[in-house]
Amino acid sequence: MRDRDTRDIRTRGSRRTGTRLFSTLLLIWLVIGLLAAGQRHYFQSGPTNCAGWGTIAVTTIAGPLNYFGVNPKVSDCVLPEPSQ
Repeated sequence: MRDRDTRDIRTRGSRRTGTRLFSTLLLIWLVIGLLAAGQRHYFQSGPTNCAGWGTIAVTTIAGPLNYFGVNPKVSDCVLPEPSQ
């Protein structure tokens, strides 16, 4: 019985460590993204519409990729034409 209790405690501890590590990395990622949005002056006048909020959100999520040398680009984007 004692071995089983010890095993449960060890497993619980490693799960907590993994969760804590993931949470810390996610928080750091989002802070770097917010810094990237700040460097692009997205917060100076404030977002006035949904597109402004979307730009800030995408920059916050994908912004750190630029600091790691990845340059995400959207190419050959075909958008539907509006109906008349």
